[in-house]
Amino acid sequence: KALADKRSDANLDDLYLRVYVDAGGCSGFQYKFELTLLADEAIDENEDVVYENNGSRVVVDNASLELIAGSKIDFVQEMIKSSFSVVDNPKSESACGCGSSFAIKNFEANPAVD
Repeated sequence: KALADKRSDANLDDLYLRVYVDAGGCSGFQYKFELTLLADEAIDENEDVVYENNGSRVVVDNASLELIAGSKIDFVQEMIKSSFSVVDNPKSESACGCGSSFAIKNFEANPAVD
């Protein structure tokens, strides 16, 4: 809903949220989020999966999707920050205190590679 509100408030029909996983963080992998305009960064039909729901568009690359499949994307508003967050990740074994990084289950089969 927060993404759909941003799209309508700014009259930006081509705004989308790119979600990806990067090696790093205190737990091994970290979630990354970028609000992007379609005119600024193209969506690669071979590498990206696009989800649309209630006026929101989320784009995830195939490699990241393997690490977050089954998760939910939420917008969390707290006193000190407001941000997008990945919640209920079934592939996550543990997460850091702030929730921005995670360790995957069966790390030996899925090592962090730069």
